[in-house]
Amino acid sequence: MPYTNVFLQIKENLQIAYRQAIDSDERLDELRKAGHGKFVAIFTEDQGFTESSNRFLPYVQELVIEFDTMQNSTHVAPETLEKFVKKLATLLQTLQVFKLSK
Repeated sequence: MPYTNVFLQIKENLQIAYRQAIDSDERLDELRKAGHGKFVAIFTEDQGFTESSNRFLPYVQELVIEFDTMQNSTHVAPETLEKFVKKLATLLQTLQVFKLSK
């Protein structure tokens, strides 16, 4: 498979995103209990996600499903991979900013 190394990197980054999403969602729950965090979605539609949630985990799950589809495909178009990597980068960057905004 031509993207073997790329897929290994993506898998590692998805695992990181999953762990960070769990921690961030717990923090969002705390903020909501304190009367903050009254938003509908973390990402807008133009950021590439089809999911719309006020938690991070559903976005990670969306990416995992897309990744599984790519891994099981016989051919992955470079544009598809590029779009996926941009979404993953957006998620990881947002998680990092949220983590640092304590």
